[in-house]
Amino acid sequence: MSVFVIAEIGINHNGDINLAKKMIDNSVDAGADAVKFQKRDIDMVYSREFLESHRESPWGKKQKDQKLGLEFDENQYRIIDEYCNNKKIHWFASAWDLNSLKFLSKFDLKFNKVASAMIVDTKLLEAIAKQGKYTFISTGMSSFVEIDNATSIFKKYNCEYELMQCVSAYPFDDSMANLNMIKKMREKYDCKVGYSGHEKGGLAISVAAVALGATSIERHITLDRTMYGSDQAASLTPDGFKNLVTAIRKVEKAIKGDENKKILKIEEGVAKKLREHIKV
Repeated sequence: MSVFVIAEIGINHNGDINLAKKMIDNSVDAGADAVKFQKRDIDMVYSREFLESHRESPWGKKQKDQKLGLEFDENQYRIIDEYCNNKKIHWFASAWDLNSLKFLSKFDLKFNKVASAMIVDTKLLEAIAKQGKYTFISTGMSSFVEIDNATSIFKKYNCEYELMQCVSAYPFDDSMANLNMIKKMREKYDCKVGYSGHEKGGLAISVAAVALGATSIERHITLDRTMYGSDQAASLTPDGFKNLVTAIRKVEKAIKGDENKKILKIEEGVAKKLREHIKV
C-alpha cells in the first residue's frame, strides 16, 4: 500500500471558499490522496467568557468574530463536497465536538479524524468509533495512558484506526519530532502509524517518517505562509507540497525489497570489471 498523503487545509482558507478551492486544486496537482478540514461548533468548544474576550482579527474585535469567520457553513461544505468529488480527491474533517460530528455525517465521507486536542474526549471518541469509519488519530499532547484509552474505545467498537505521531506546536523545532514513536506505537498498538507534521518548514522530517515506516503523512498546505492564521507558518506552499509528494513516492520505491542481500543483475558487470584483478 502506498503512503496516504493528506493535505491539511484546516482553517488556512480563512473562511474564503475560493481560497479553499485553490488549495484543493493545488493538493490535487501535488498528488495528495485527500484534503482535510476542521469543523467546530464554537459554542460547544469555547466558553462564553472566552468568545466575548478581545481579539483583533479581519472579522472583528472579539474571539467569537474570529472563530465564526473561520467556520464554513453547510452550503460551503456542499460546495467543497461537490468540488472534491469532481476533482476525484477524498475530503474529510476533524470534528471537535458532537454537533460537528453530526454535521459531517450529512456527507458521504470515507474517513474520520481525531485531532490531538480531542484524544481525551471519551464521549466524542465513542461517537466516532460507533460510526465505524477508518479513523486517523493524532497523538500530540498525549501520553501512552491517553492513547491506551483512545485505542481501547476503537477496539471496543471494532473500528479500524491509524495512529499518527504528532507534536502539537505550530511550528516546532525539528529536534522535537521524535520519529522513533512511529516504530514504538506500531509495535505497542499493532496498528498502522502515520505522521502529522507541524515543523518549521522543509521536507526532511516528513520524508524521514516514511523511511521509518509511516503509512500516512499529513501536512498543512497554504497558498502563502504570510497569510493571516496560526497554522500558516507550519504549512507548505503548493510547490513545497508537490515536492513532498514526489519525495515520498521516491522513498517508497527505495525502501522496497527483501531482506536477502545478494548481487543484483545490474551489479554483475560492475563486479566483474572492478574485481578482475583480484586473485581468489
